[in-house]
Amino acid sequence: MMPAADPKPFRILGLQQIAIGGPDKERLKALWVDMLGLTVKANYVSERENVDEDICALGTGPAAIEVDLMQPLDPDKRPAVHATPLNHVGLWVDDLQAAMQWMSAHGVRFAPGGIRKGAAGHDICFIHPKASDEFPLGGEGVLIELVQAPAEVIAALG
Repeated sequence: MMPAADPKPFRILGLQQIAIGGPDKERLKALWVDMLGLTVKANYVSERENVDEDICALGTGPAAIEVDLMQPLDPDKRPAVHATPLNHVGLWVDDLQAAMQWMSAHGVRFAPGGIRKGAAGHDICFIHPKASDEFPLGGEGVLIELVQAPAEVIAALG
């Protein structure tokens, strides 16, 4: 592990999303959309990820926060997106590749899969919710998504 005193080659800019799971996303929508007034922007379905999610917006413009309302396609399969109601928290980062490399070198455990396209089309990766002997830093029970911020978000939040 490298000492944490090394300058970070990236910045966390702000909250990008929260993802909430339940057995029935219609019940989630009754609260988040019907009562709280969020707008459904898109729907994402992935058999590989065992998810049917509605991608909602809280606010507008580059500082808008995405709220994903998720239900499993099959409640008996993994990942069980409904088993942990607060499924994950997403953070905007200005340089995802640099962040992942630097944090890995400093003992942060990442979930398998590396950097890939997420449901909203941004490059993403996940900090594992649990540490390991090899990587002693994890999310302490929380799955954390790092999301490559597009230029307009970097300009607005950076």
